[in-house]
Amino acid sequence: MRKRLFIVFIIAVLFFSSASLAISLDRKTRDELYRQVQLFSDALAAIETDYVDEVKAKDLIYGALKGMLSSLDPHSQFMDPDTYNELKVDTEGKFGGLGIEISLKDGQLTIITPLEDTPAWQAGLKPGDRIVKINNELTRGIDLSGATKKLRGKPGEAVTLTILRESTQKILEFKIVRAMIKINDIKEAKILTDGIGYIRLVEFRENTPKDFKAAVQKLSRFKMDALILDLRNNPGGLLESALEITGEFVPEGKLIAYTQGRKADQNMRFISKARSPILNLPLVVLINQGSASGSEIIAGALQDYKRATILGVKSFGKGSVQTVIPLSDGSALRLTTSKYFTPSGKEIHGKGVTPDIVLDVTPQGASGQELLEEAGLSNHPAKNKAPWDYKTDPQVMAAINLLK
Repeated sequence: MRKRLFIVFIIAVLFFSSASLAISLDRKTRDELYRQVQLFSDALAAIETDYVDEVKAKDLIYGALKGMLSSLDPHSQFMDPDTYNELKVDTEGKFGGLGIEISLKDGQLTIITPLEDTPAWQAGLKPGDRIVKINNELTRGIDLSGATKKLRGKPGEAVTLTILRESTQKILEFKIVRAMIKINDIKEAKILTDGIGYIRLVEFRENTPKDFKAAVQKLSRFKMDALILDLRNNPGGLLESALEITGEFVPEGKLIAYTQGRKADQNMRFISKARSPILNLPLVVLINQGSASGSEIIAGALQDYKRATILGVKSFGKGSVQTVIPLSDGSALRLTTSKYFTPSGKEIHGKGVTPDIVLDVTPQGASGQELLEEAGLSNHPAKNKAPWDYKTDPQVMAAINLLK
């Protein structure tokens, strides 16, 4: 029996090599690996013979793989065939959910940002909120895939979230009704005053670069001679779109970002390809703790090249690359293989982008919806009583003063 289980584990190890995961090891490292495999085999044999209930070998291997991947970092995970198939389903940006981007931070399920005009935003969830319970079930030890399953579902169904808000050290409970989530990537594109344009991007999708260029061209026709690019609460999205937008403001052939991993084929360099970039337009980029991933790539590159002044508060710090590696039985690994760096070599992951001008105007305990209402930015039908007045947004006003 022990020998049979050992063979089962060796087969699981071979799945890794069949998926191009084999790493060249020296003899000493190889010997140590074999010793640890023997230790694992002993544990499997003990469970097989002594555990109170009979357990299938496949369940043991799947459980071991889940534990092994989750011990690496919050974004690496083992996906059984059902989970992997769900990942491959194209949602086209439309699904029943709450409208929050989540991550694991310090081992806790954390909201990167609530997406604007979604149930989560309207309920008052905030960037940095820790999700302690989902429908009264503790989230301790949950992975991102499991959390997403619990949060998404049929529109019209309610989900109860128990939140720890660290800014106030309060436990809060929110009952939120799922809705079909459809995000418009550009929320505002207008001239504010004295030729200063303003574009607010809330996510990076496939059509975002095309829409962004059209917005810039429209504002240029209205004599725009400076621009505020608002990336606050933008959790990222499609990397290629963020790179393309960055390229609109730096010379062709310039490095925008690069990734670095342990293997040479994990190291990538992303170069600006824009043929007619906008190089002389004064630019201020707004970020906050809800700006993540693609937003941080844009802010980091433009800051490195001194192409823009970054204003606001330090961004979230989500800058790792996950590679999905299919295994032979229909399962897969989502494995962190590299991290993003700005052109000057600053690491994004876990560190974020620190603004050139730090200006935090978030009132203690205020929700995203409350802040929008104060600024007149709310698009919620029941609340939208006045058009947006940029003069009520201190960070926008600071950007205007800077550009003037």
